[in-house]
Amino acid sequence: MSSFQPLHWSPVAGGITAPDRYQASGVCAGLKPSQKPDLALILAPNDALCTGAFTQSIVRAKCIDLCEERLAKTAGRIRAILVNSGQANACTGDRGLLDSMIATKAVAEQLGLIEDEVLICSTGVIGETIPIQNLLEGVKPLVNSLDRDGGYEAAQAILTTDICSKHISIETFLGDKCVRIGGMAKGSGMIHPNMATMLGFLTCDVCLPKDVWNAMIKRVVDCSFNSISVDGDTSTNDSFLAFAAGEYIDQKYFEDIENGLKIVSTHLAKSIARDGEGSNCLLEIKVEGTEKISHAQTIARKISSSSLVKTAVHGCDPNWGRIIAAAGNAGIPFKLEDVSLWIGKYKLMDNGLPIDFDRKSVSRYMKEIVKGKGKNTLNIHLIIGKGKEKGLSWGCDLSSEYVRINADYTT
Repeated sequence: MSSFQPLHWSPVAGGITAPDRYQASGVCAGLKPSQKPDLALILAPNDALCTGAFTQSIVRAKCIDLCEERLAKTAGRIRAILVNSGQANACTGDRGLLDSMIATKAVAEQLGLIEDEVLICSTGVIGETIPIQNLLEGVKPLVNSLDRDGGYEAAQAILTTDICSKHISIETFLGDKCVRIGGMAKGSGMIHPNMATMLGFLTCDVCLPKDVWNAMIKRVVDCSFNSISVDGDTSTNDSFLAFAAGEYIDQKYFEDIENGLKIVSTHLAKSIARDGEGSNCLLEIKVEGTEKISHAQTIARKISSSSLVKTAVHGCDPNWGRIIAAAGNAGIPFKLEDVSLWIGKYKLMDNGLPIDFDRKSVSRYMKEIVKGKGKNTLNIHLIIGKGKEKGLSWGCDLSSEYVRINADYTT
């Protein structure tokens, strides 16, 4: 568990709709051949403030452009988010934008909102357009299904290759007010978010000034969703949207709110990494001793996204050279003689030099984690200098099953 987690935030049921006055729904609209839920809707209170972070890829879906345009136009006064799964609606030309606008207009009309108050996120196969007629036929049932307990249905409806849904909600008392934060996400493959096929959504039932909320969400994204990697590939559709609504909270509680946001976002981010396509375990990379937090996070993320490190973990091979090589290729200067490295409790390197270790014992430890099928976390720890900052990144092992899944993804 990361050091920022305070003890006074407690888990609570409800997911994305646990905070006060939020509703959600999820239905099967026939967008996917599996006939599983594939259309979701989140409805926020009328005083909600929304901010977002999106993929930095220059190849991106038109819905990203639409979201950014409407967030700017309304100064974040967004009421609803529509999510379709099955089709990324990226690289689909003008049709992609037109379908996004048709879909959000239909939702706005059903909810009595203006179009600019509705955003859309899409996930699925790149180059595939939305079966728009099916979507439109699903809008009325979707709106009619909106419910305070609809968070779990929505979390199911946004999935693609995910093994399981990803949702969390927590609460605490700040003064005499009960505050809740909820979230849901999807993601399994094509995961190496550079924010700003990863989608994340967050709700909170207190409000903060717009500039404070925007800055807070940016920091939270950087240390959670921007600190995971499954395969090193940034999606065309990566999106994270966060709502705040309700009474304004006293400034003295801002740090508590940010800690809660980190708990929710880190839980969801780690759930995505743990659910990496064909993976068997979650990797947690901890780097200490840098002068800047961003330097530690950059090195940690480079290690977590290294295919050589990930395949070594899958093979239960304590090949520490791959870890050091990845760290050295992160673009952050450090002195090799300052580096010490551990896999689990086993120290493999001290002050830049290898030390004798029981290779069989380390391999056995790794095998216990990998064969645990995601139940445990493999920890890799580096001290690379004498600085006071540290950073975390999460990833997963890379297996032949990942190759199988992605070799015939569209066939």
